[in-house]
Amino acid sequence: MARNKEALVVLLDVGPSMHHILPDVEKICSILAQKKLIYSKYDEVGVVLFGTEETENEVAKEVGGYGHVFVLRNIKVVDGDLVEALKKLPRGTFCGDFLDAIVVGMDMLIKKYGLTNKGKKRMCLITDGCSEIKDSHEGSKEDQVNIIAEQFTRYGLKLECIVFRGSLRPDANETVMAENDRILNVFPKKTYAKTIYVENPTSLLGAIKTRNIFPVTIFRGDLEISPQLKIKVWVYKKSSEEKFPTLKKYSDKAPQTDKFATHEVKVDYEYKNHENSIKYVPPDQRIKGYQYGPQVVPISSDEWDAVKFKPDKGVKLLGFSDASNIMRHHYMKDVNIFVAEPGDIGATLAVSALARAMKEMDKVAILRCVWRQGQGNVVIGALTPNLSDNDLVADSFFFNILPFAEDIREFTFPSFSNLPASVQPDDDQQLATDNFVQMLDLGPSNNQQEELLPDFTPNPVLERFYNCLELKAQNPDAMVPPLDKTIRRITEPDAELFARNKSIVDAFRRRFEVKPNPKLKKSSKRLGQEKPSGSDDEKVLHDFPTLNVIDTTGIKTAAQVEKIGDLTPIQDFEALISRRDSPEWVNKAIKEMSNKIYDLIEDSYRGDNYPKALELLEALRRGCILEQEPKQFNDFMRLLCGFCKKNDLQSFCDLLASKGFSLISKTEAADSDASDEEARIFLIKEPESE
Repeated sequence: MARNKEALVVLLDVGPSMHHILPDVEKICSILAQKKLIYSKYDEVGVVLFGTEETENEVAKEVGGYGHVFVLRNIKVVDGDLVEALKKLPRGTFCGDFLDAIVVGMDMLIKKYGLTNKGKKRMCLITDGCSEIKDSHEGSKEDQVNIIAEQFTRYGLKLECIVFRGSLRPDANETVMAENDRILNVFPKKTYAKTIYVENPTSLLGAIKTRNIFPVTIFRGDLEISPQLKIKVWVYKKSSEEKFPTLKKYSDKAPQTDKFATHEVKVDYEYKNHENSIKYVPPDQRIKGYQYGPQVVPISSDEWDAVKFKPDKGVKLLGFSDASNIMRHHYMKDVNIFVAEPGDIGATLAVSALARAMKEMDKVAILRCVWRQGQGNVVIGALTPNLSDNDLVADSFFFNILPFAEDIREFTFPSFSNLPASVQPDDDQQLATDNFVQMLDLGPSNNQQEELLPDFTPNPVLERFYNCLELKAQNPDAMVPPLDKTIRRITEPDAELFARNKSIVDAFRRRFEVKPNPKLKKSSKRLGQEKPSGSDDEKVLHDFPTLNVIDTTGIKTAAQVEKIGDLTPIQDFEALISRRDSPEWVNKAIKEMSNKIYDLIEDSYRGDNYPKALELLEALRRGCILEQEPKQFNDFMRLLCGFCKKNDLQSFCDLLASKGFSLISKTEAADSDASDEEARIFLIKEPESE
């Protein structure tokens, strides 16, 4: 058997207690076969039904007993017929005995493979555990399980038991269910087996293991604590993003009569001279170039190879840090797991001692890792202890890659607590929000399982793809089907949950003003055609300050604003303070807006620029509150009033006083240096000259 080839026997309970869940079982098991056709087309699969009226299996013929167990399909390479067979499972009329089904499945695997291919033979049992297990003629049920477990260990078989405990029938016998659970939980103690309990079709879909992914090390070597202290470790991937299967290009140019045509599409590139488009440029006359300003710098492959950083393979400890210093949102890429080299007792003890010491001191280790010789990059990451609560499983470490300085994006956002009191929620709004969040809690409650467990929640995009691919394989002209309810449970809110808690949702809506968010029309203005400040267009942009400057297509984007212009200063100011690619933009925006206000007041004739200056000052004040810069605004106001007094422009201060203008107080911004009283009387009293 090939390295990743697997033999699987699916044991399905089709007894009366399972009839209500069988439509979902059919759909999910057919998806299992579809995935194997995509990823593991050489895997071999057999299907055994129990609880059927008929009896058809080799064990019953040879030794008798094992009734109502039907071999629907012997072990053979997965094909389209298997998918169709799993979509139309018969409904049984007898209570099924899952121990009989396990024995039949085990017999099929042993007869076909014997002692070979250990670890690549698996059985998957799906039942609700509501049917009573028959007593054995020789020994107790536990003795039966022990004998079966011994055979599992001897022949290298694995067992996965998936028990559905969702909507059970009213006549379900809890005593029988408890007894069956006890029997199933004996298997993991005796052999390589596990039991999973699921409560809905979505978690059932996620619980079924469709692919047998064998662990492959990405590093084997020393964890170097110091030149004198090294621990032998192996590193595996603990989690990795599941990618879409590779889609190949298909050509229909081959003759239909050619049975050996591969329909493969090959792509060849030809490079031609820019000056002479007919002349072909051979590979030895081509060289890569890199953009450097307006010019292209040619760098040969030899030169590029010479400047490449070529670190040596190895994992070295840089030091330790408090676990609180490592932010969870800084974790990058996949998660790896460090384990001691198998069979090395000294390495196992060293890893365990180090992990327990780090856990006790709440520390993480910072490592420098080069996984293989010739690797072009070095990763820095955090090693977190993973202590085992099983005596048979050794302690280990989880490893997460950390970002370098260039990888971090500095986005600064104002704190909600520092916003003006007018936009802070009141007690009723906060209570309504708390109730709304609690209503949607996915955590376990009332002794129920947590909703959308990561281990049992499949990727809905991939599942949707598998369904459509299988449909297209049967009918290329088939339309895309509607979203399946099993997948919809992951991608859409639970309608029943919202219906049950309608009063909480309505209370939440009553406490807040809920209205549609109007869409901004894309501006068709070209450079030099902006309307002056105060126009209707400016009012629209004022409400949505992130849509601002003109790009090459004539549409404004905030990221292109670099200074405050004369035509649309308010839009430019709001765009500058909304930029998050550098914290310097806020200070730059405040400084330039302050200078604009100074210029308007100083160049004013009989107060003709005062309304415009007041408009800019209001925008500046609002921006300083949002960006938590009240001190900068208050300092500017004090300087401005002093400037107006020295230059006989007191009339502008009088205008501010008449409009009720004030400093930013501590009520509006917690970081303000002005009390409420000081802010209120600032323009009433005689300002001190600066």
